Amino acid sequence: MLHIRVLDLSRLLPGPYAARILADFGAEVIKVEPPSGGDWARYVPPLAEGESLLFRALHRGKKSLTLNLKSAAGREVFLRLVATADVLLESFRPGVMERLGLGYDFLAQNSPRLVYASLTGYGPGGSYRERAGHDLNYLALAGLLDLTGPRSGPPVVPGAPVADIAGALWTVIGVLLALVERERSGRGQRVDGSLLGAALACLPVAVARQAGGQPMARGASDLTGGPLCYHIYETADGRFMAIAALEAEFWAAFCHAVGREELIAQQFAPAVPGEPAYEAMCALFRARTQQEWAEALAGVDACCEPVRRLDEALTSAPVQALGMLAEAGLLPPIHLSAHTRPSADTAPSLGQHTAELLGELGYSEADISAFGQQGVI
Repeated sequence: MLHIRVLDLSRLLPGPYAARILADFGAEVIKVEPPSGGDWARYVPPLAEGESLLFRALHRGKKSLTLNLKSAAGREVFLRLVATADVLLESFRPGVMERLGLGYDFLAQNSPRLVYASLTGYGPGGSYRERAGHDLNYLALAGLLDLTGPRSGPPVVPGAPVADIAGALWTVIGVLLALVERERSGRGQRVDGSLLGAALACLPVAVARQAGGQPMARGASDLTGGPLCYHIYETADGRFMAIAALEAEFWAAFCHAVGREELIAQQFAPAVPGEPAYEAMCALFRARTQQEWAEALAGVDACCEPVRRLDEALTSAPVQALGMLAEAGLLPPIHLSAHTRPSADTAPSLGQHTAELLGELGYSEADISAFGQQGVI
């Protein structure tokens, strides 16, 4: 479906995940890696047959080209490759590509149709532009982490790298928008994304509340576990149930199903110890195991579901029905009627397609052999 060539210079999680999405929908993605070891993600445990399972999930369907971009010959090869590409994706700190002589302004002179996407931690400007960071740092600085966890305790580390995944998704959106614009104008453009910005973009509700003088608080607001109807309750077996019955109809359905109609009027009572309605809800959920609650509410439209472990979730009926599970990682969560689901192709070995790609660029077998001896590939 996407008949484009993408050069993926990114490492670890966010950039490779973005490029993998493009590969899943038909793009030819060439992962450009340094000859000495390649992407660090290749060695992240757990391993299967010496290869990282995470790497497999992030790079299925891609090609691998080893290239030393710090060498003059390597840069020359790369420039030939750029001339054949539609998209370049990189995740270095701002300025690195310019120091390599491969910045957007330079590349666009000879490849004006190139869409050049940069995904950085803090964006291309500002005092933090060259600062190191990881997902938890971006969530902390964006204000998202402070909204995560119980009101009486410290912030809680989320169970997923929210900024990394959101950053990848926004990068793909930016690339696709630039490609659509290129169809009209005939020219590519630079796309700049940041992981801090992606974390902030997850907070439209919180930002609106802040602007309106009703700031959200950790464990105390309607979407952070504050009221009775939007909370997590422990069951008799030490497991948990998550109720999110924000609408009156769902809350009433729950109360009727459990025979506690007197709680209908207490929907937004604070979920704090000592509050009679909250204590009643805690006692109610502790009266049954998680499985008993799941069975009791199976036919009730009350927005109340069990908190599953990942192994349970992956084998559950609703997840299985999505058809997303594959040996090489999760498949995309969307279906396009004009596009078949991507196959779970294997990830490439380091440099697997180097000779093939260099041959396409016009290099002879002797050239390729010399590049190998010189450490260019």
